[in-house]
Amino acid sequence: MARGDTPQDSYHLVGISFFILGLGTLLPWNFFITAIPYFQGRLAATNNTAGTLYTNHTGPADTFNFNNWVTLLSQLPLLLFTLLNSFLYQCIPETVRILGSLLAILLLFALTAVLVKVDMSPGSFFSITMASVWFINSFSAVLQGSLFGQLGTMPSTYSTLFLSGQGLAGIFAALAMLMSMASDVDAQTAALGYFITPCVGILISILCYLSLHHLEFARHYLAKKPSQAQGQELETKAELLQSDEKNGILNSPQKTALTLDLDLEKEPELEPEAPQKSGKPSIYIVFQKSPCPSTPPSQPW
Repeated sequence: MARGDTPQDSYHLVGISFFILGLGTLLPWNFFITAIPYFQGRLAATNNTAGTLYTNHTGPADTFNFNNWVTLLSQLPLLLFTLLNSFLYQCIPETVRILGSLLAILLLFALTAVLVKVDMSPGSFFSITMASVWFINSFSAVLQGSLFGQLGTMPSTYSTLFLSGQGLAGIFAALAMLMSMASDVDAQTAALGYFITPCVGILISILCYLSLHHLEFARHYLAKKPSQAQGQELETKAELLQSDEKNGILNSPQKTALTLDLDLEKEPELEPEAPQKSGKPSIYIVFQKSPCPSTPPSQPW
């Protein structure tokens, strides 16, 4: 397909949507860990009421090993569900995985915000919080894996915008903590802000994702298979090389890089391969074709 036939990203709406989606994937968890002092104060409280849960105790909270459990129950589901997502993509549509994960994270943060006003024992609060940590990171792993899968069919610029949005999420969380400390609000109000703000961000992310299906530019790329996207990328690089030659740019670092990319990507086509079945490749086939690390030869001294 020629470049002139490709729809244009009017007003950069698709780029803005992916930027906000990147922001929405990491904003909830960044705000969650920003509220760690709230959780520690809540677990340290033994006989306090919901309005005075934020005393600076250290002894009782250490009995729960809160930081250790948060680290374990956040990293383990990220690993497991990132691997599981490699199998889910064959069974569950991307739209269901993305919207389902966003709605689940939204409900979990709404529950966490409600618990700020609910008085309960530290043990019960700890159990509910750890369950929330597990499920938030589980759905976040599925969400990020699915979005990166869709970005694979888009031009590389949109992956950069998505990653930029994720980087901005950490800055927002840090600014929120600084504003909370500077305004000298009570800890309960600050905790509510930490949990309500991600809910707003998730709602905006849901609207942005739903809007992608109404934008011609997004539909053009998201409807493609990865092989088609790779073919168009090769075609774009070839057109850039032809443009350089027409403009008299015979030798340039950009041209050299494009030539190397085209040579490397065309090399596998020279080798005869068995005919593949149409449809999505099996994850087992991908693992079988992955190169195994070999021991490098010893260097003579």
